[in-house]
Amino acid sequence: MKRTARLFAGATALLATFLVSTFAVFAAQPEPWQIWHQEAGSEAMAAIEWFDLYTFWFITPITIFVLILLAVVLVKFRASTNPEPSKTSHNTAIEVVWTVAPIIILIAIALPSFQLLESQFDPGEEPTVTVKAIGQTWYWDYEYQDESEISFSSNMLLEEDREGSSKEDKARYPRLLAVDNELVVPVGETVRVLVTADPAGVIHNFAMPAFGLKMDAIPGRTNETWFKARKEGMYYGQCSELCGVNHAFMPIAIRVVSREQYDAWQTAAAEDVGEANRALMASIEADKNMKLAQNQTSSGDNQ
Repeated sequence: MKRTARLFAGATALLATFLVSTFAVFAAQPEPWQIWHQEAGSEAMAAIEWFDLYTFWFITPITIFVLILLAVVLVKFRASTNPEPSKTSHNTAIEVVWTVAPIIILIAIALPSFQLLESQFDPGEEPTVTVKAIGQTWYWDYEYQDESEISFSSNMLLEEDREGSSKEDKARYPRLLAVDNELVVPVGETVRVLVTADPAGVIHNFAMPAFGLKMDAIPGRTNETWFKARKEGMYYGQCSELCGVNHAFMPIAIRVVSREQYDAWQTAAAEDVGEANRALMASIEADKNMKLAQNQTSSGDNQ
């Protein structure tokens, strides 16, 4: 009995350690052979996923019906079995069905799609953070639109710079997606993003799949979008508009942290962004280690 209890406690501790460590290093990024969306990092993306599944149940029966209809026509009405073509000119019942049915289907798809489209432009509340994202050739500039006046450039992290920036872990900081300076935002709060591009540059696109975010960055024009992250962690996206020779090397990285960590980072970043980022990474690592220690202690007590 005691042995069983110890095994159960050990398994529980191992599972809890895995969950804590997974939560601490959560990163939304593409996976090998991925055929569906990244894990939804916001309610907006969850709504997009729902709509995809919703339309799937319309598309699949229609596709199957059309394939069956084509097969029936090919077999039943082929020339060898019907040398004399039908003289039928019309059928009232069929005319009504293929007019009314598509109208009903289109209405059923259109109504939730309009609601989804409206929600993507209207967060329903005032944002607590506003950031301006400026597409350059080929990197991003970020400017926080508040009294801190924080601004910095975000370039793709080069392999030779990993050690100096303490980003050797490629699972957390993947090749071609990690950057030197991430956009930092608080979790659970509405973030407004003003998207534009260098007036002397070209069109880019600010895209973050986990947030359902995709907005053109056009020189001389400012577009507005928003997101509300529902989980702390790292989220990765890329420029999604073919913009030149280094288009593939223009990643977007957003680090979502607690409000306390964000406030501390904001205060430090007003003086030195690089130092603020290092302090934030240290704080996140300390929180992870503390959660692991607490979990192991509670598991030991259970034994």
